[in-house]
Amino acid sequence: MGKVNAMAMDRLESAYDRGHADRYYGRKARPNLWLDSLGSRVVEMERMTQEEIDAYDDGWNNCTVEKDWE
Repeated sequence: MGKVNAMAMDRLESAYDRGHADRYYGRKARPNLWLDSLGSRVVEMERMTQEEIDAYDDGWNNCTVEKDWE
């Protein structure tokens, strides 16, 4: 896999992870992805590809547990 393909996969994985995390922590669905592990470089939905938005939605929809805040 070339570097460009690896970067695209990283963005898809990030979008999926963000969707999963947002659902887990009880946040509303708001497609975004992080370019770093701290969330200081966030890509908002307006700058995401449809494939990235779909990955976010998959992460959101495939999360079967939510954080127990008690």
